[in-house]
Amino acid sequence: MNERNLAGLAATVLQPGFVGTTPPDWVRRWLAEGLGAVVLFARNVVDPDQVAALTATLRAERPDVLVAIDEEAGDVTRIESGRGSSRPGNLALGAVDDPTLTEDVARDLGVELADLGVTLNYAPDADVNINPANPVIGVRSFGADPHLVARHTAAWVRGLQSAGVAACAKHFPGHGDTRVDSHHDLPRIGASRARLDAAELVPFRAAVAAGVQAVMTGHLLVPALDPDLPATLSRRILGDLLREELGFSGVVVTDAVEMRAVADRYGFAGTAVRALAAGADAICVGGERADEAAARYLRDAIVAAVIAGELPEERLAEAAKRVGQLAEWSTAARAGRPDPAPHPADGSPVGLTAARRAVRVSGDAVGRLPLTAAAHVVEFAAPHNIAIGAETPWGLGAPLADLLPGTTTVRLTEADLPADPTGAAAGRPLVLVVRDLHRHPWMRAAVDRALATRPDAVVVELGLPELVTGGLHLATHGATRAAARAAAELLTGVR
Repeated sequence: MNERNLAGLAATVLQPGFVGTTPPDWVRRWLAEGLGAVVLFARNVVDPDQVAALTATLRAERPDVLVAIDEEAGDVTRIESGRGSSRPGNLALGAVDDPTLTEDVARDLGVELADLGVTLNYAPDADVNINPANPVIGVRSFGADPHLVARHTAAWVRGLQSAGVAACAKHFPGHGDTRVDSHHDLPRIGASRARLDAAELVPFRAAVAAGVQAVMTGHLLVPALDPDLPATLSRRILGDLLREELGFSGVVVTDAVEMRAVADRYGFAGTAVRALAAGADAICVGGERADEAAARYLRDAIVAAVIAGELPEERLAEAAKRVGQLAEWSTAARAGRPDPAPHPADGSPVGLTAARRAVRVSGDAVGRLPLTAAAHVVEFAAPHNIAIGAETPWGLGAPLADLLPGTTTVRLTEADLPADPTGAAAGRPLVLVVRDLHRHPWMRAAVDRALATRPDAVVVELGLPELVTGGLHLATHGATRAAARAAAELLTGVR
Protein backbone atom coordinates (compact mmCIF):
# COMPACT_ATOMS: atom_id res chain seq x y z
CA MET A 1 0.00 0.00 0.00
CA ASN A 2 1.34 3.46 -0.84
CA GLU A 3 2.02 6.13 1.73
CA ARG A 4 -1.06 8.15 0.80
CA ASN A 5 -3.37 5.22 1.49
CA LEU A 6 -1.51 4.43 4.69
CA ALA A 7 -1.93 8.05 5.76
CA GLY A 8 -5.68 7.73 5.17
CA LEU A 9 -5.85 4.63 7.37
CA ALA A 10 -3.78 6.34 10.04
CA ALA A 11 -6.10 9.35 10.00
CA THR A 12 -9.12 7.06 10.31
CA VAL A 13 -7.94 5.69 13.66
CA LEU A 14 -7.16 9.07 15.22
CA GLN A 15 -9.63 10.81 17.54
CA PRO A 16 -8.06 14.26 18.04
CA GLY A 17 -9.37 17.23 19.94
CA PHE A 18 -9.11 20.83 18.82
CA VAL A 19 -9.37 24.31 20.23
CA GLY A 20 -12.32 26.54 19.45
CA THR A 21 -16.09 26.58 19.27
CA THR A 22 -16.09 26.06 15.52
CA PRO A 23 -14.01 23.48 13.65
CA PRO A 24 -10.64 24.92 12.63
CA ASP A 25 -9.58 24.71 9.02
CA TRP A 26 -7.17 21.85 9.66
CA VAL A 27 -9.92 19.64 11.10
CA ARG A 28 -12.20 20.32 8.13
CA ARG A 29 -9.35 19.59 5.72
CA TRP A 30 -8.44 16.37 7.54
CA LEU A 31 -12.05 15.17 7.52
CA ALA A 32 -12.04 15.43 3.75
CA GLU A 33 -8.82 13.40 3.73
CA GLY A 34 -10.03 10.55 5.92
CA LEU A 35 -10.04 11.63 9.59
CA GLY A 36 -12.39 9.21 11.30
CA ALA A 37 -13.34 11.07 14.45
CA VAL A 38 -12.92 14.12 16.63
CA VAL A 39 -13.42 14.49 20.36
CA LEU A 40 -15.06 17.48 22.04
CA PHE A 41 -14.02 18.95 25.37
CA ALA A 42 -15.45 21.71 27.56
CA ARG A 43 -13.41 24.27 25.63
CA ASN A 44 -15.53 23.44 22.54
CA VAL A 45 -18.88 23.95 24.29
CA VAL A 46 -20.84 27.19 24.76
CA ASP A 47 -24.46 26.15 24.51
CA PRO A 48 -26.61 23.53 22.73
CA ASP A 49 -27.20 25.58 19.59
CA GLN A 50 -23.49 26.20 19.18
CA VAL A 51 -22.59 22.52 19.66
CA ALA A 52 -25.26 21.41 17.20
CA ALA A 53 -23.91 23.89 14.64
CA LEU A 54 -20.37 22.68 15.26
CA THR A 55 -21.24 19.03 14.69
CA ALA A 56 -23.30 19.92 11.60
CA THR A 57 -20.22 21.65 10.18
CA LEU A 58 -18.16 18.55 10.85
CA ARG A 59 -20.72 16.34 9.08
CA ALA A 60 -20.84 18.67 6.11
CA GLU A 61 -17.21 17.63 5.53
CA ARG A 62 -17.68 13.94 6.36
CA PRO A 63 -21.22 12.65 7.05
CA ASP A 64 -20.09 9.56 8.93
CA VAL A 65 -17.51 11.21 11.19
CA LEU A 66 -17.61 10.00 14.77
CA VAL A 67 -18.07 12.88 17.19
CA ALA A 68 -16.91 11.79 20.63
CA ILE A 69 -17.20 13.47 24.01
CA ASP A 70 -16.18 12.65 27.57
CA GLU A 71 -19.55 13.20 29.26
CA GLU A 72 -20.06 11.11 32.38
CA ALA A 73 -23.07 13.23 33.46
CA GLY A 74 -21.61 13.62 36.93
CA ASP A 75 -18.67 15.58 38.29
CA VAL A 76 -17.01 14.95 34.91
CA THR A 77 -19.19 16.92 32.51
CA ARG A 78 -18.46 18.71 29.25
CA ILE A 79 -21.87 19.75 27.94
CA GLU A 80 -22.70 21.42 31.26
CA SER A 81 -19.19 22.35 32.32
CA GLY A 82 -20.12 26.00 32.74
CA ARG A 83 -22.79 25.40 35.37
CA GLY A 84 -22.41 21.83 36.62
CA SER A 85 -24.28 18.72 35.59
CA SER A 86 -28.03 18.57 36.00
CA ARG A 87 -27.71 14.80 36.34
CA PRO A 88 -26.10 12.83 39.16
CA GLY A 89 -22.95 10.86 38.56
CA ASN A 90 -22.33 7.16 38.93
CA LEU A 91 -21.81 7.00 42.69
CA ALA A 92 -25.19 8.63 43.29
CA LEU A 93 -26.90 6.18 40.94
CA GLY A 94 -25.12 3.31 42.66
CA ALA A 95 -26.29 4.59 46.05
CA VAL A 96 -29.90 4.51 44.86
CA ASP A 97 -29.27 1.10 43.25
CA ASP A 98 -32.23 1.19 40.90
CA PRO A 99 -30.97 0.00 37.49
CA THR A 100 -34.15 1.25 35.82
CA LEU A 101 -33.39 4.75 37.09
CA THR A 102 -29.80 4.47 35.89
CA GLU A 103 -31.02 3.41 32.45
CA ASP A 104 -33.47 6.34 32.40
CA VAL A 105 -30.77 8.86 33.32
CA ALA A 106 -28.40 7.49 30.67
CA ARG A 107 -31.14 7.49 28.03
CA ASP A 108 -32.01 11.09 28.93
CA LEU A 109 -28.37 12.03 28.46
CA GLY A 110 -28.18 10.06 25.23
CA VAL A 111 -31.15 11.91 23.76
CA GLU A 112 -29.49 15.23 24.54
CA LEU A 113 -26.15 14.15 23.11
CA ALA A 114 -27.78 12.77 19.97
CA ASP A 115 -29.66 16.04 19.49
CA LEU A 116 -26.31 17.85 19.71
CA GLY A 117 -24.81 15.59 17.05
CA VAL A 118 -22.58 13.55 19.37
CA THR A 119 -22.28 9.89 18.41
CA LEU A 120 -19.71 8.38 20.84
CA ASN A 121 -19.54 9.01 24.56
CA TYR A 122 -16.47 8.01 26.59
CA ALA A 123 -18.71 6.63 29.35
CA PRO A 124 -19.72 4.88 31.52
CA ASP A 125 -16.90 4.56 34.02
CA ALA A 126 -16.99 0.83 34.80
CA ASP A 127 -14.26 0.90 37.44
CA VAL A 128 -14.89 -0.73 40.81
CA ASN A 129 -13.72 1.82 43.38
CA ILE A 130 -12.07 -0.74 45.65
CA ASN A 131 -9.56 1.74 47.10
CA PRO A 132 -11.33 4.70 48.77
CA ALA A 133 -8.06 6.66 48.61
CA ASN A 134 -8.22 6.56 44.80
CA PRO A 135 -7.46 10.13 43.66
CA VAL A 136 -8.98 9.95 40.18
CA ILE A 137 -12.03 7.64 40.24
CA GLY A 138 -14.02 8.07 43.47
CA VAL A 139 -17.52 9.37 42.72
CA ARG A 140 -17.03 8.50 39.03
CA SER A 141 -17.56 4.83 39.96
CA PHE A 142 -20.92 3.28 40.76
CA GLY A 143 -19.34 1.89 43.94
CA ALA A 144 -17.06 -0.68 45.54
CA ASP A 145 -19.26 -3.76 44.99
CA PRO A 146 -18.38 -5.41 41.65
CA HIS A 147 -21.86 -6.77 41.06
CA LEU A 148 -23.54 -3.45 41.82
CA VAL A 149 -21.11 -1.74 39.43
CA ALA A 150 -21.82 -4.41 36.82
CA ARG A 151 -25.60 -4.08 36.87
CA HIS A 152 -25.43 -0.28 36.65
CA THR A 153 -22.74 -0.33 33.97
CA ALA A 154 -25.00 -2.55 31.86
CA ALA A 155 -28.03 -0.34 32.54
CA TRP A 156 -26.09 2.80 31.62
CA VAL A 157 -24.88 1.21 28.38
CA ARG A 158 -28.42 0.14 27.45
CA GLY A 159 -29.87 3.55 28.23
CA LEU A 160 -27.29 5.58 26.33
CA GLN A 161 -27.25 3.33 23.27
CA SER A 162 -31.05 3.19 23.11
CA ALA A 163 -30.85 6.90 22.27
CA GLY A 164 -28.45 6.24 19.39
CA VAL A 165 -25.16 7.21 21.07
CA ALA A 166 -22.39 4.62 21.38
CA ALA A 167 -21.20 3.90 24.90
CA CYS A 168 -17.55 3.34 25.82
CA ALA A 169 -16.87 1.44 29.06
CA LYS A 170 -13.67 2.54 30.80
CA HIS A 171 -10.87 2.16 32.06
CA PHE A 172 -10.12 -1.46 31.09
CA PRO A 173 -9.15 -3.64 32.91
CA GLY A 174 -10.05 -1.46 35.91
CA HIS A 175 -8.69 1.72 37.52
CA GLY A 176 -10.42 1.39 40.89
CA ASP A 177 -7.68 -0.07 43.08
CA THR A 178 -4.96 2.55 42.88
CA ARG A 179 -3.59 5.55 44.73
CA VAL A 180 -2.01 6.93 41.54
CA ASP A 181 -3.65 9.15 38.90
CA SER A 182 -2.64 7.91 35.43
CA HIS A 183 -2.68 11.49 34.16
CA HIS A 184 0.56 11.90 36.13
CA ASP A 185 2.18 8.48 36.56
CA LEU A 186 1.67 4.79 35.84
CA PRO A 187 -0.57 3.06 38.38
CA ARG A 188 0.21 -0.52 39.33
CA ILE A 189 -2.68 -2.86 40.12
CA GLY A 190 -1.23 -5.63 42.27
CA ALA A 191 -4.30 -7.86 42.44
CA SER A 192 -4.17 -11.56 41.62
CA ARG A 193 -5.90 -12.91 38.53
CA ALA A 194 -8.52 -14.49 40.79
CA ARG A 195 -9.28 -11.11 42.38
CA LEU A 196 -9.42 -9.42 38.99
CA ASP A 197 -11.95 -12.00 37.82
CA ALA A 198 -14.02 -11.52 40.97
CA ALA A 199 -13.89 -7.72 40.98
CA GLU A 200 -12.38 -5.49 38.28
CA LEU A 201 -13.44 -7.55 35.28
CA VAL A 202 -17.03 -8.18 36.39
CA PRO A 203 -18.43 -4.83 35.11
CA PHE A 204 -16.58 -5.12 31.80
CA ARG A 205 -18.06 -8.55 31.21
CA ALA A 206 -21.48 -7.02 31.91
CA ALA A 207 -20.80 -4.15 29.51
CA VAL A 208 -19.85 -6.58 26.73
CA ALA A 209 -22.97 -8.65 27.41
CA ALA A 210 -25.04 -5.45 27.19
CA GLY A 211 -23.65 -4.75 23.72
CA VAL A 212 -21.31 -1.88 24.49
CA GLN A 213 -19.91 -0.48 21.26
CA ALA A 214 -16.53 0.64 22.59
CA VAL A 215 -14.12 0.01 25.46
CA MET A 216 -11.46 2.48 26.61
CA THR A 217 -8.13 1.18 27.83
CA GLY A 218 -6.57 2.26 31.10
CA HIS A 219 -2.91 3.24 31.32
CA LEU A 220 -2.38 0.66 34.06
CA LEU A 221 0.29 -1.90 34.83
CA VAL A 222 -1.43 -5.11 35.92
CA PRO A 223 1.29 -7.73 36.51
CA ALA A 224 -1.19 -10.58 36.94
CA LEU A 225 -2.17 -9.99 33.31
CA ASP A 226 1.06 -8.61 31.84
CA PRO A 227 4.12 -7.98 34.04
CA ASP A 228 5.86 -5.81 31.46
CA LEU A 229 3.45 -3.55 29.59
CA PRO A 230 0.56 -1.27 30.61
CA ALA A 231 -2.86 -2.38 29.43
CA THR A 232 -3.02 0.14 26.58
CA LEU A 233 0.10 -1.43 25.04
CA SER A 234 -0.50 -5.08 25.95
CA ARG A 235 -1.53 -7.74 23.44
CA ARG A 236 -2.22 -10.06 26.35
CA ILE A 237 -4.75 -7.64 27.83
CA LEU A 238 -6.34 -6.19 24.68
CA GLY A 239 -6.14 -9.35 22.57
CA ASP A 240 -6.12 -12.43 24.75
CA LEU A 241 -8.31 -11.03 27.54
CA LEU A 242 -10.63 -8.42 26.05
CA ARG A 243 -11.08 -9.89 22.56
CA GLU A 244 -10.73 -13.63 23.10
CA GLU A 245 -11.82 -14.24 26.67
CA LEU A 246 -14.44 -11.52 27.13
CA GLY A 247 -15.58 -11.76 23.50
CA PHE A 248 -15.55 -8.04 22.76
CA SER A 249 -15.79 -7.27 19.04
CA GLY A 250 -16.27 -3.49 19.06
CA VAL A 251 -13.83 -0.59 19.01
CA VAL A 252 -10.99 -0.41 21.52
CA VAL A 253 -10.18 3.25 22.23
CA THR A 254 -7.09 4.32 24.11
CA ASP A 255 -7.22 6.74 26.96
CA ALA A 256 -5.43 9.94 25.92
CA VAL A 257 -1.97 9.04 24.63
CA GLU A 258 -0.43 12.27 25.94
CA MET A 259 -1.05 11.19 29.54
CA ARG A 260 2.20 10.92 31.47
CA ALA A 261 1.61 7.32 32.59
CA VAL A 262 2.53 6.21 29.07
CA ALA A 263 3.96 9.22 27.25
CA ASP A 264 6.79 9.64 29.75
CA ARG A 265 7.84 6.02 29.18
CA TYR A 266 7.09 5.26 25.56
CA GLY A 267 6.79 8.68 23.97
CA PHE A 268 3.76 10.43 22.53
CA ALA A 269 3.87 8.76 19.13
CA GLY A 270 5.46 5.60 20.48
CA THR A 271 2.44 5.05 22.71
CA ALA A 272 0.06 5.40 19.76
CA VAL A 273 2.02 2.97 17.57
CA ARG A 274 2.44 0.40 20.34
CA ALA A 275 -1.25 0.65 21.25
CA LEU A 276 -2.33 -0.06 17.69
CA ALA A 277 0.08 -2.99 17.46
CA ALA A 278 -1.33 -4.37 20.71
CA GLY A 279 -4.90 -4.30 19.43
CA ALA A 280 -6.29 -0.80 19.99
CA ASP A 281 -8.42 0.55 17.15
CA ALA A 282 -8.67 4.27 17.92
CA ILE A 283 -6.21 6.74 19.40
CA CYS A 284 -7.65 9.40 21.69
CA VAL A 285 -5.57 12.60 21.81
CA GLY A 286 -6.11 16.27 22.32
CA GLY A 287 -6.99 16.98 25.90
CA GLU A 288 -3.63 18.67 26.20
CA ARG A 289 -2.14 18.41 22.69
CA ALA A 290 -4.87 19.73 20.44
CA ASP A 291 -3.33 21.17 17.30
CA GLU A 292 -2.65 19.99 13.77
CA ALA A 293 1.03 19.44 14.50
CA ALA A 294 0.21 16.84 17.15
CA ALA A 295 -2.22 15.03 14.86
CA ARG A 296 0.24 15.09 11.97
CA TYR A 297 3.02 13.81 14.20
CA LEU A 298 0.91 10.81 15.21
CA ARG A 299 -0.31 10.12 11.68
CA ASP A 300 3.18 10.23 10.24
CA ALA A 301 4.58 8.06 13.03
CA ILE A 302 1.91 5.42 12.36
CA VAL A 303 2.72 5.42 8.63
CA ALA A 304 6.45 5.19 9.35
CA ALA A 305 5.87 2.28 11.74
CA VAL A 306 4.02 0.35 9.05
CA ILE A 307 6.75 1.00 6.49
CA ALA A 308 9.42 -0.05 9.01
CA GLY A 309 7.56 -3.27 9.84
CA GLU A 310 6.90 -2.26 13.46
CA LEU A 311 3.14 -2.13 12.91
CA PRO A 312 1.60 -4.69 10.56
CA GLU A 313 -0.39 -3.09 7.78
CA GLU A 314 -3.12 -5.68 8.36
CA ARG A 315 -3.45 -4.56 11.98
CA LEU A 316 -3.86 -0.91 10.97
CA ALA A 317 -6.41 -1.88 8.31
CA GLU A 318 -8.33 -3.95 10.87
CA ALA A 319 -8.40 -1.01 13.29
CA ALA A 320 -9.66 1.34 10.57
CA LYS A 321 -12.32 -1.21 9.61
CA ARG A 322 -13.63 -1.36 13.16
CA VAL A 323 -13.81 2.43 13.32
CA GLY A 324 -15.78 2.33 10.08
CA GLN A 325 -18.14 -0.27 11.50
CA LEU A 326 -18.80 1.94 14.51
CA ALA A 327 -19.50 4.83 12.16
CA GLU A 328 -21.99 2.61 10.30
CA TRP A 329 -23.69 1.68 13.60
CA SER A 330 -23.86 5.35 14.50
CA THR A 331 -25.34 6.34 11.15
CA ALA A 332 -27.99 3.63 11.41
CA ALA A 333 -28.76 4.61 15.01
CA ARG A 334 -29.31 8.24 13.98
CA ALA A 335 -31.56 7.32 11.08
CA GLY A 336 -35.20 7.93 11.81
CA ARG A 337 -34.60 9.85 15.02
CA PRO A 338 -37.26 12.50 15.63
CA ASP A 339 -36.40 16.15 15.28
CA PRO A 340 -34.59 17.47 18.33
CA ALA A 341 -36.90 18.68 21.09
CA PRO A 342 -36.00 21.66 23.29
CA HIS A 343 -34.38 20.67 26.57
CA PRO A 344 -35.55 22.26 29.82
CA ALA A 345 -33.53 25.38 30.63
CA ASP A 346 -32.82 24.10 34.14
CA GLY A 347 -31.51 20.77 32.89
CA SER A 348 -32.70 17.22 33.31
CA PRO A 349 -35.86 16.57 35.39
CA VAL A 350 -35.03 12.87 35.68
CA GLY A 351 -31.56 13.88 36.80
CA LEU A 352 -32.88 15.97 39.69
CA THR A 353 -35.24 13.18 40.69
CA ALA A 354 -32.32 10.77 40.80
CA ALA A 355 -30.16 13.22 42.77
CA ARG A 356 -32.90 13.63 45.38
CA ARG A 357 -33.12 9.87 45.80
CA ALA A 358 -29.35 9.63 46.29
CA VAL A 359 -29.05 11.92 49.34
CA ARG A 360 -28.40 10.03 52.57
CA VAL A 361 -28.81 11.47 56.08
CA SER A 362 -26.87 10.25 59.13
CA GLY A 363 -27.59 11.47 62.65
CA ASP A 364 -30.58 13.13 64.24
CA ALA A 365 -32.33 15.77 62.14
CA VAL A 366 -35.17 16.31 64.61
CA GLY A 367 -35.22 19.94 65.67
CA ARG A 368 -32.30 20.74 63.36
CA LEU A 369 -33.96 20.55 59.97
CA PRO A 370 -35.32 22.33 58.15
CA LEU A 371 -33.08 25.35 58.48
CA THR A 372 -35.29 28.43 58.85
CA ALA A 373 -32.72 31.22 59.25
CA ALA A 374 -30.10 32.37 56.77
CA ALA A 375 -27.12 30.06 57.13
CA HIS A 376 -23.38 30.45 56.81
CA VAL A 377 -21.74 27.90 54.51
CA VAL A 378 -18.05 26.97 54.76
CA GLU A 379 -16.86 25.07 51.67
CA PHE A 380 -13.52 23.29 52.02
CA ALA A 381 -11.84 23.08 48.62
CA ALA A 382 -9.15 20.50 47.91
CA PRO A 383 -7.32 20.16 44.57
CA HIS A 384 -9.27 17.95 42.20
CA ASN A 385 -8.07 15.65 39.48
CA ILE A 386 -7.62 16.76 35.88
CA ALA A 387 -10.61 14.71 34.68
CA ILE A 388 -12.90 17.18 36.44
CA GLY A 389 -12.71 20.47 34.60
CA ALA A 390 -11.41 23.39 36.65
CA GLU A 391 -14.15 25.51 35.09
CA THR A 392 -16.96 23.31 36.44
CA PRO A 393 -18.64 25.00 39.44
CA TRP A 394 -19.46 23.11 42.61
CA GLY A 395 -20.64 23.87 46.10
CA LEU A 396 -23.74 24.26 48.24
CA GLY A 397 -23.71 27.97 48.99
CA ALA A 398 -25.40 29.20 45.83
CA PRO A 399 -28.32 26.71 45.71
CA LEU A 400 -28.86 27.11 49.45
CA ALA A 401 -28.99 30.91 49.10
CA ASP A 402 -31.60 30.50 46.37
CA LEU A 403 -33.87 28.71 48.82
CA LEU A 404 -32.76 30.53 51.99
CA PRO A 405 -32.06 34.18 51.09
CA GLY A 406 -29.36 35.84 53.13
CA THR A 407 -27.20 32.71 53.25
CA THR A 408 -23.51 33.54 52.98
CA THR A 409 -20.61 31.40 51.79
CA VAL A 410 -16.86 31.27 52.20
CA ARG A 411 -14.59 28.83 50.34
CA LEU A 412 -11.36 27.80 52.03
CA THR A 413 -8.30 25.95 50.80
CA GLU A 414 -5.48 24.47 52.83
CA ALA A 415 -3.39 27.56 52.06
CA ASP A 416 -5.88 30.12 53.38
CA LEU A 417 -7.45 28.19 56.25
CA PRO A 418 -8.10 30.37 59.35
CA ALA A 419 -7.63 29.06 62.86
CA ASP A 420 -11.39 29.24 63.40
CA PRO A 421 -13.36 28.34 60.24
CA THR A 422 -16.64 29.15 62.05
CA GLY A 423 -15.83 32.78 62.84
CA ALA A 424 -18.42 34.35 60.52
CA ALA A 425 -21.25 32.07 61.61
CA ALA A 426 -22.00 33.43 65.08
CA GLY A 427 -25.70 33.14 65.87
CA ARG A 428 -26.51 31.50 62.52
CA PRO A 429 -26.91 27.94 61.28
CA LEU A 430 -23.58 26.57 60.08
CA VAL A 431 -23.10 24.19 57.16
CA LEU A 432 -19.68 22.60 56.52
CA VAL A 433 -19.23 21.34 52.94
CA VAL A 434 -16.50 18.84 52.10
CA ARG A 435 -15.39 16.66 49.19
CA ASP A 436 -13.66 13.36 50.00
CA LEU A 437 -13.08 14.34 53.62
CA HIS A 438 -11.29 11.05 54.30
CA ARG A 439 -8.49 11.84 51.81
CA HIS A 440 -7.42 15.23 53.18
CA PRO A 441 -5.92 15.43 56.69
CA TRP A 442 -5.97 19.24 56.73
CA MET A 443 -9.67 19.20 55.94
CA ARG A 444 -10.42 16.65 58.65
CA ALA A 445 -8.55 18.74 61.20
CA ALA A 446 -10.43 21.89 60.18
CA VAL A 447 -13.81 20.16 60.36
CA ASP A 448 -12.94 18.71 63.77
CA ARG A 449 -12.08 22.20 65.03
CA ALA A 450 -15.29 23.60 63.62
CA LEU A 451 -17.40 20.85 65.20
CA ALA A 452 -15.69 21.34 68.56
CA THR A 453 -16.82 24.97 68.46
CA ARG A 454 -20.17 24.36 66.74
CA PRO A 455 -21.41 20.80 67.38
CA ASP A 456 -24.74 21.88 65.88
CA ALA A 457 -23.14 22.34 62.43
CA VAL A 458 -24.41 20.23 59.55
CA VAL A 459 -21.72 18.44 57.53
CA VAL A 460 -22.49 17.91 53.83
CA GLU A 461 -20.22 15.53 51.91
CA LEU A 462 -20.22 16.10 48.14
CA GLY A 463 -17.65 13.40 47.46
CA LEU A 464 -17.12 9.83 48.61
CA PRO A 465 -18.79 9.49 52.05
CA GLU A 466 -16.10 7.28 53.51
CA LEU A 467 -15.85 9.33 56.72
CA VAL A 468 -19.13 10.33 58.38
CA THR A 469 -18.68 12.92 61.11
CA GLY A 470 -20.78 15.37 63.10
CA GLY A 471 -24.16 15.04 64.71
CA LEU A 472 -25.95 15.56 61.40
CA HIS A 473 -24.36 14.48 58.11
CA LEU A 474 -25.69 14.58 54.54
CA ALA A 475 -24.06 12.63 51.70
CA THR A 476 -24.96 13.56 48.12
CA HIS A 477 -22.52 11.10 46.43
CA GLY A 478 -21.30 13.75 44.03
CA ALA A 479 -20.74 17.48 43.56
CA THR A 480 -23.03 18.03 40.58
CA ARG A 481 -25.47 20.92 40.35
CA ALA A 482 -28.30 18.41 40.72
CA ALA A 483 -26.72 16.95 43.88
CA ALA A 484 -26.25 20.38 45.46
CA ARG A 485 -29.83 21.35 44.67
CA ALA A 486 -31.11 18.12 46.21
CA ALA A 487 -29.09 18.75 49.38
CA ALA A 488 -30.30 22.36 49.61
CA GLU A 489 -33.90 21.19 49.30
CA LEU A 490 -33.43 18.68 52.09
CA LEU A 491 -31.78 21.27 54.34
CA THR A 492 -34.55 23.82 53.85
CA GLY A 493 -37.58 21.62 53.26
CA VAL A 494 -38.26 23.71 50.13
CA ARG A 495 -38.57 22.54 46.53
